[in-house]
Amino acid sequence: MRYSAYRVVKEALSGHRGWRPLWRNPDPRPAYDYVVVGGGGHGLATAYYLATTFRQARIALLEKSWLGSGNIGRNTTIIRSNYLLPGNEPFYEFSMKLWENMEQLLNFNAMVSQRGILNLFHSDGQRDAYRRRGNAMLLAGADAELLDRDQVRRMAPFLNFDNARFPIKGGLLQRRGGTARHDGVAWGYARGADLAGVDLIQNCEVTGFRIEDGRVKGLETSRGYIRAGKVGVAVAGSSSRVMSQAGMRLPIESHVLQAFVSEGLKPTIPGVITFGAGHFYVSQSDKGGLVFGGDIDGYNSYAQRGNLPVIEDVAESGMALMPMIGRARLLRVWGGIMDMSMDGSPIIDRTPVEGLYLNAGWCYGGFKATPASGYCFAHLLATDTPHDTAKAYRLDRFERGYLIDEKGMGASPNLH
Repeated sequence: MRYSAYRVVKEALSGHRGWRPLWRNPDPRPAYDYVVVGGGGHGLATAYYLATTFRQARIALLEKSWLGSGNIGRNTTIIRSNYLLPGNEPFYEFSMKLWENMEQLLNFNAMVSQRGILNLFHSDGQRDAYRRRGNAMLLAGADAELLDRDQVRRMAPFLNFDNARFPIKGGLLQRRGGTARHDGVAWGYARGADLAGVDLIQNCEVTGFRIEDGRVKGLETSRGYIRAGKVGVAVAGSSSRVMSQAGMRLPIESHVLQAFVSEGLKPTIPGVITFGAGHFYVSQSDKGGLVFGGDIDGYNSYAQRGNLPVIEDVAESGMALMPMIGRARLLRVWGGIMDMSMDGSPIIDRTPVEGLYLNAGWCYGGFKATPASGYCFAHLLATDTPHDTAKAYRLDRFERGYLIDEKGMGASPNLH
């Protein structure tokens, strides 16, 4: 829905009392053809594409809390497609193309900003690895540029180029990468799904699956039993808990990933910059805060809060990369629950239970994958066949030995 400038000014001067909610708040019906579990970015995108691109109807989305209360609103907003392996790079490039058209498709401002992402390297070995990754990106249709030290210095002269331990020798640049407003993405997909007839049901927690003769028949929820033809689960860090109710043990663990934002500063960071000698990444929000993060907390948890050792590690990496960050005051810290797979890559697949489908194991790739994850999961639900770019994301690949070991794009823990 479009609003005139006059309407915007009128609402601003009248206390914003005339706006309508962006989506309905319906009660659950007794039965649906499709039920998507999880009201985060991946679930909302799945419901949207299922109803629009694949023209399916009688769809419900169930969220145990409010829409966008999980990882979609608790991340560092980075979008990119700078992966290496053939199982991942085409998928994330497909996602990047969807990011580039998202706001026009949804008619919603998600604040997609393609400011570029620069991965720094500090040794000849790293340079060669980045050259290989850049070539893989180019082969998949993405953009990639290998920059030398002087080119990086012109882009970001404030970096510590002469660090005795980690001198900056260059970087791999993807100009089409950048950031997007995380909650804007959730709101845009939610409104689009609602307009397409999807019932977005909040405060509706799944408490069990009704399975008969190897097939899912419906869901027990905090708001009553709901019959379902097909069920797709996309609940990120809660995947193990939810799927255990269907008798499944997943090859993932849940860990906290912390993120940080500083006080508002004048424009400083031109895009997204990552430290090649430690797990640290930083960008600057539209409000001026430096948004940064690092590695996961080293213990399993379902709590949306972290611990001090990772804060110390992230602060040390930030100081090593750009000492001026030490003068900025930290404003707030938050945590998301990451579903870490054994090889650092996701799962989009059918399960052994007929009619039950899984979207999980996103590790560090969850937010940037949002549009493609939703599209590919909707494709699987509607057609019972995997999308071409998600064929490698099989649930049984760990048993078969077909791992997509992309830990270098975001370290995963040693799972046991």
